[in-house]
Amino acid sequence: MATPTVVNKFGTMQGWNSITVNMLGRDVEGITQLKYTDTVTKENVKGGGLYPVGRSVTDYEAEASITLYKEEADALRASLPKGKRIQDIASFDITVDYAKPDGVITRDRIRNCEFTNDGVEVSQGDGTIATEYTLIVSHIEYNVI
Repeated sequence: MATPTVVNKFGTMQGWNSITVNMLGRDVEGITQLKYTDTVTKENVKGGGLYPVGRSVTDYEAEASITLYKEEADALRASLPKGKRIQDIASFDITVDYAKPDGVITRDRIRNCEFTNDGVEVSQGDGTIATEYTLIVSHIEYNVI
């Protein structure tokens, strides 16, 4: 008997429907996009000869943004004291849980986030209004559970 070919060795893949984003103490429902990335600058170090003699490691940089529906952003603003803007919110962490069909959860944590912008962009024909908010973050922790 022939051995069946495994088309997808990873099984059911994780997608948008498998994540939960928690920010400021609650799961965010009015979210359409989340982006986070970090980089470490690494460079080859030249010395005598043709090839590098070592490698340097310098700056760490983390970036993040979150896109929210206007209703979610309005609820966030409504929770603030009068006259305060979302840029005035003290730093907070964002937790991102990735759930696999077998129940295993992996978690990333975006640390010390603060909003750097606010606003609305809407055009004729838009059925919804969503805004991308850039976050300043200190660092990102991957696979914390």
